[in-house]
Amino acid sequence: MPHSVKHEKPNFEFEIMVRQKQMWPVAGIDEVGRGALAGSVVVAAIILDPNNIPPGINDSKKIPQKKREYLYEKIINSAIVSIASAGNRYIDQHNIHKATLDTMYRAINNLKIAPRSVLIDGRSIPENLPCQAFSIIKGDSSSLSIAAASIVAKVTRDRLMKMAHKKYPDYGFDSHVGYPTVKHRQAIKEKGPSRIHRMSFRPLKDLFS
Repeated sequence: MPHSVKHEKPNFEFEIMVRQKQMWPVAGIDEVGRGALAGSVVVAAIILDPNNIPPGINDSKKIPQKKREYLYEKIINSAIVSIASAGNRYIDQHNIHKATLDTMYRAINNLKIAPRSVLIDGRSIPENLPCQAFSIIKGDSSSLSIAAASIVAKVTRDRLMKMAHKKYPDYGFDSHVGYPTVKHRQAIKEKGPSRIHRMSFRPLKDLFS
């Protein structure tokens, strides 16, 4: 059953709990890009060093871009980090839910040190994980490890979408990073889809199927 705890800012309570149960190390897992109309879904898996946690970590959605970039570098240089992604074609072939879970599985298994437990933002847990898993609703607002993963995944995906903007400048990927804004929807109607759009998502599916 998913855990649900409300905190003003993320803390290390969940991590301490699993450590007391001899399930250490623990990794925080979060995804970014699930609701976008274009680009990849990106997952980060983070094992924080309890003695070297960068101050200021919070849910990536609550942090300004410059601070996210700063914290990204701090996390990358102080934690064990794994990043995985699934592109639009994989998403269209398998659906976004399966693509997200598969990407979580790869991110967890690619960690240089195998975790004995993972804390996953949301309700869903990948199958056949080699460790204990806990789903935490709004985990990026309650767990420091998940919040750190949200920052790394967000910065990684934003950078990918800004690179995509250089190749497909008509869509405004540098501003909305693929999410369904009014301008993005209008650009799709006027220009048609790019090669990185998710054709299984509405309105693309309705317009071009």
